[in-house]
Amino acid sequence: MTPAAGPDGAGTATGPGPARRRLHELDLLRIGAAVAVVVFHYTFSGWMQGLSPARFPGLGELTRYGYLGVDLFFVISGFVVLLSAWGRTARGFAVSRVVRLYPAFWVAVTLTALVSVLSGRFRVGLGQYLANLTMLNPAVDIANVDVVYWTLWAELRFYLLVFVLVLIGLTRRRVLLALWAWLGVTLGTQLGLLPGFVDLLGQSTFAHYFVAGMALGLVYRSGPTWELGAILALCWGNALYRGVGFAAGVQDRYATAFSPVVVCVVITAVFAVMLLVALRGTAALGRPWMAHAGSLTYPLYLVHAHLGFVALAWLGPHVNRYVLVAGLTAAMGLLAWGIHVGVERPLAPRLKARLDRVVRVPSRAG
Repeated sequence: MTPAAGPDGAGTATGPGPARRRLHELDLLRIGAAVAVVVFHYTFSGWMQGLSPARFPGLGELTRYGYLGVDLFFVISGFVVLLSAWGRTARGFAVSRVVRLYPAFWVAVTLTALVSVLSGRFRVGLGQYLANLTMLNPAVDIANVDVVYWTLWAELRFYLLVFVLVLIGLTRRRVLLALWAWLGVTLGTQLGLLPGFVDLLGQSTFAHYFVAGMALGLVYRSGPTWELGAILALCWGNALYRGVGFAAGVQDRYATAFSPVVVCVVITAVFAVMLLVALRGTAALGRPWMAHAGSLTYPLYLVHAHLGFVALAWLGPHVNRYVLVAGLTAAMGLLAWGIHVGVERPLAPRLKARLDRVVRVPSRAG
């Protein structure tokens, strides 16, 4: 994920008129979601998969739901990416996504592959590594170097849909029509009325989050309406339905119970908090320091899983498990900061300048 949590771009949103304000509260939500996913892996998933000797039988009852941080990432992504795309050319939007996603990703894939091979904990082939660098490896059924990269494939397909919208021309009515169409495709897929390949772009498992995020972006941009309320209600209902079904799959994977009530409460909280953001009810809570925390979200998400599992396997038998998880989370945060400062900041503008020359991106209007 990018500073959303998935990859959603910067935490700057466009309101009515030319004014732009950084939504610091989104930065806080992003880093909170990322930490939830990290703690899920370190205190629950690692032990359950035999990748870590550190067991947290009590804490794990709570942190097992940390995977739902990804659901929040997807809503934030729909919200921010739509707003950041407004006023851009299609080529400009594509360049902005490449610049945002790839520099940190290339470093994370390389670090993870090296540690995986040197430690012997995870198998990574040269062809697999090279394919992962494109981020398109799932399209040709090549395994991810790290388990968390699956969300990037979901984000890329979402970006493609936004790209098409930008290519056509973003207007409020066109976005609304696209959201209704996407919900229709989702329903048709879930009812088995559409061929399976349609879901490659439709992503019915998570479409409701992207659609809800985009609808909330319209709420933020131009205010609430009954039509947007209907879209959000449908998204929330489908999110509960699919969320409980997804949790059943996670339950089978780990052979342990997940409460559908807890899942529904968390998903409802995601929608409620994001609605408050869209209605500008959280603006007073934002603080500039949150931007620095939010900037760590994407690199932290990229590097924490397999690198963390290797560290847990090595140090787990020798270090107090609570001290280990706290120290490892802090160390991953420090690594994420290093990637942000040492890679993203210097490389992103250079990559953008080169891509702008290649594709001849016009300046933004206004």
